[in-house]
Amino acid sequence: MATQQRRARSRRLAFVAVAVAATAALTSGHTVASGTGSARPAEPPAPVPTATPAAPAVPAESPAPPATAPGTASAAPSASASPAAPAQEAPAFGAYLDYGPRGVARMAQLSTWLGGAELRVGHTYLPGDRWSNIEGLPGFLDVWANWRRERADRLLVLNVPMMERNEEGVPDHEVRRLLRDGAAGRFDHHFRRLAERLVELGVPDTVLVLGWEMNGITYTHRCGPDPEAWKQYWNRIVTTMRSVPGQKFRFDFTPSRGRDAVPWTQCYPGDDTVDIIGMDAYDQPRGMSFDEQVKEPYGLQQHVEFAKAHGKAISYPEWGLFRNGDNPEYMKRMLAWMDEHKPLYQTLTDYCPHGVWQCDDNPRASQIYRSFLFGRDDRPDPAPTAPAQPPAPTPTPQPTVPTPEPTAPTPERPANCSPLRLGDWVEYWIGGKLCLRLDWWSRTR
Repeated sequence: MATQQRRARSRRLAFVAVAVAATAALTSGHTVASGTGSARPAEPPAPVPTATPAAPAVPAESPAPPATAPGTASAAPSASASPAAPAQEAPAFGAYLDYGPRGVARMAQLSTWLGGAELRVGHTYLPGDRWSNIEGLPGFLDVWANWRRERADRLLVLNVPMMERNEEGVPDHEVRRLLRDGAAGRFDHHFRRLAERLVELGVPDTVLVLGWEMNGITYTHRCGPDPEAWKQYWNRIVTTMRSVPGQKFRFDFTPSRGRDAVPWTQCYPGDDTVDIIGMDAYDQPRGMSFDEQVKEPYGLQQHVEFAKAHGKAISYPEWGLFRNGDNPEYMKRMLAWMDEHKPLYQTLTDYCPHGVWQCDDNPRASQIYRSFLFGRDDRPDPAPTAPAQPPAPTPTPQPTVPTPEPTAPTPERPANCSPLRLGDWVEYWIGGKLCLRLDWWSRTR
């Protein structure tokens, strides 16, 4: 990008920062392509409409899910759609949809377009124009923190620049000086304040993609001018942020795919300060097949092997279409690659030319993405537990019926008969009592 364009974007970012402080809501934007072909958040090539984006068109010859607009209910795709891995084995996924509040709102809309698929990852970027924004300017991160706290299984991914004026074309000799200043501790207080801010917001477990694409030439936080100073600076930032009480941060070391300006392995700062090894992987350069992207030096395969050798999880914070246009083969192969290698998370960059939902330029790749993830729920199944044994039934108490004591049988006595007391001895010999009928007189008449 030309220097004049970078300066114009810097002025726009500064204006955005002022608006955030005044209104507690950041006006949205996307980023431009980097000098190496990757995409970043800042302003999009064209304004993003505030209305819900329309669903990308689906070619008639492709087995597509129902063509419904984002934000509307959809039926499930047919059995002929691209198969998805079992839900419990799928990586957590999301998409970069916008910097600020609109990014959060669009996650629910994208989920609806994907048939209710669970977008468990929210992804945004801190503006790198000035240190006050890198510290987490009040009003910007709040909406993301609110989204993260709504569910315990959500993941907030935050890209953190290591330098201010991060996209202003700072020359190598000045970058070298700044990296050495950072390694000496000059900028520690900015990152301590960011850590404190995240803890205060209730998101101490945020994944921090620190100094992303350091192997390229675009950013002031690039590694190439002094790899040793860069690694010392990274380690200093991580140590500073981990010293803040209550933090549970994970730090994601994320180069761009391929060699770029410098091999990214030369920038690796060490296992003690890296939790995740990520890769930004776009469909580029022009004409490169997916197999070549896998096998090239410092490509997808080397990324997986390097992370395994260091005992680290992998991630894909940025990925999507690019130099090869609407490429359904890339989309299908990249989704299958991630399902096979199980990254901790993956987030598609969803705006033109990379995206599939907010970009109408890629209808065939859009159909693949949608059918592959339609209705997917990546939340882990709960651990199986032995079924609880029902308590033994309590016996119902039965009423106790008293047993009557045995009594001598009483001889039947005629009605209207009055017993005569003759004494025990006489009654013994006659075999019982005698009685006198009271109605004897009436019977003689």
